Amino acid sequence: MSSIAAAAGHAATHPVQVHVVPATTGRNRPTVAFRPLLAIPHLIMVGGPIAAAVSWTWRAGAERRYEMGAGGVLGAVAFAAAVIAWFAILFTGRYPEGLYGLAEYYLRWRTRAIAYVALLRDEYPPFGDGRYPALLDVRAPSGERDRVSVGFRLFLAIPHLVAIWALGIAWAIVTVVAWFAILFTGEHPAPLYRFAVGVLRWTVRVEAYLLLLHDEYPPFSLG
Repeated sequence: MSSIAAAAGHAATHPVQVHVVPATTGRNRPTVAFRPLLAIPHLIMVGGPIAAAVSWTWRAGAERRYEMGAGGVLGAVAFAAAVIAWFAILFTGRYPEGLYGLAEYYLRWRTRAIAYVALLRDEYPPFGDGRYPALLDVRAPSGERDRVSVGFRLFLAIPHLVAIWALGIAWAIVTVVAWFAILFTGEHPAPLYRFAVGVLRWTVRVEAYLLLLHDEYPPFSLG
C-alpha cells in the first residue's frame, strides 16, 4: 500500500498535470455520433489519441520495430524543435525559450483535441489556445537542465512507450464501447471515463518528457 501511495503522491506533484472537467451525463449524442468526422481538422493539426503512443509492429521474419505515431502538422514542428532543443541542452544546459513555448503550445492544443476525440468532452476545441474544460499545466524547470537524462531521453522513455502501447489498445476499445453507450443512454460509463482520462494523463506526461519540457521521470500511474 505504501508503494501505491508513493506512486499516487508522485503523480500528484509531477510537473505535468492534465485536468478534465468530468462529463459523464447529459452528453451530446449527435456530436458524439459524428465525432471522428468533426475532429478531422484537429487530427490534421495535432494528431489523434493513439498517435500519442508508440506503435509496435511486426514485419516478416518477426523483426520488431517501433515508430512514433503522427502528431499532425504542428507535431512535426514540435518534434523538430525538440531535436534542436536536445542539442541546445546538451551544449548549454538550457532549452531555448521560444522553442519551449512552441512545444508547450502544441501539447496544450493536443490535450484538448484528444479529450474531444476520446469522447471526454462535447465542446468543440479551439484552434490553438483558448478556454476549454480539458487543461494541460506544465511547470517549467528552473535552472540548468539534466544533460544526462536529456542525452538518453528516448532510451529512458522506452518502458513508458511500451506501457502506452498496451494502454492505447485498451483505450481504443473503451472509447468504442463508450461511443455506443453514449448513443444509447446519453451517458459515458464512469469507470470507462476515469480510465480514459488516466490514459490521457499518462500519455501527455510521456509526450512532455519526450519533448524535453521537463526532466522528472513520469510516474507509471493513471492518476
